[in-house]
Amino acid sequence: MLKLLKSITFGVVAAALAAGVAHADITVYTAGPQSLIDKLSAGFTKETGIKVNVFQATTGKVMARIEAEASNPVVDVLISASWDTATDFAKRGWLLAYTSPNAAKVPDFLKTDTAVAQGISALGIAWNTKSGTPKPSEWADLTKSEYKDLVNIPDPAQSGSAFELDAALANQDEFKLFKDLKANGAIIAGANAEALNPVLQGAKAAVFGAVDYITFAAKAKGESVDVIFPASGTVIAPRPAMILNWSKHQDEARKFIDYMLSDEGQKMIADTKLMPARTDIPADRPLISDLKLLKYDTADVYGKRKETLAEITKIYGGK
Repeated sequence: MLKLLKSITFGVVAAALAAGVAHADITVYTAGPQSLIDKLSAGFTKETGIKVNVFQATTGKVMARIEAEASNPVVDVLISASWDTATDFAKRGWLLAYTSPNAAKVPDFLKTDTAVAQGISALGIAWNTKSGTPKPSEWADLTKSEYKDLVNIPDPAQSGSAFELDAALANQDEFKLFKDLKANGAIIAGANAEALNPVLQGAKAAVFGAVDYITFAAKAKGESVDVIFPASGTVIAPRPAMILNWSKHQDEARKFIDYMLSDEGQKMIADTKLMPARTDIPADRPLISDLKLLKYDTADVYGKRKETLAEITKIYGGK
């Protein structure tokens, strides 16, 4: 009888522990679209029973929150809109090394020992097709008189992808393009969605450096908007997902990365109009091979981040 009670007790305790592990929450911070993280979280919870606490915001706000929580960090998985975050956090020793088995078909340049792309966006010109302006084909077209006071630029201090494009272009001509845009009435207009909304509403004609997936999604819903990738070149913005090494739920965090890279997870990413990280997942949009990419030294660009942002602020008067 005693052995039976011990056996029953052990079984109950083991089951309780197993249940506790299986249903431990994880916290994910993301600079990606709210709709995507909501779908990924719901699908992941349905498959694993693990709940996901989410904080979604711009890159700048996500980074500020992580810095503010430095003495008591809570984030388990971070999805950034800029690969520089993964590079910086790896240098600080903040990341857990993990290679998901589902990352086998992610190209090598989109993964490291401590980070893997969730998906990829590219930067282009978002143009209102009913604006009465000529269809632009190059970045400099937005400095022409037809676009006087009709161009928004996402704030590079808030958007990691916008910063990379602006820095790459500024390095080519010492900010001449941005000075010409300013002279033509272009303004810095908040983060990506804030810059795009007036274009969708018809108050503006174009966004210089729009994150493509937001515009593609709006177009798919019937908005009079299109994305143009200038033939002179643009930048892509892989969105790295990484596990923080202070996570108290590392096994659950690994499972989240696995799910994100699964067939189901990658299809959700493609449905959001991002390029999926895996090359075997189809997407109804241009892929990296369809674009001409600007050549620049990433380390040099981010090494001068403060100087670049200061110069853009100076050009646009802090607005």
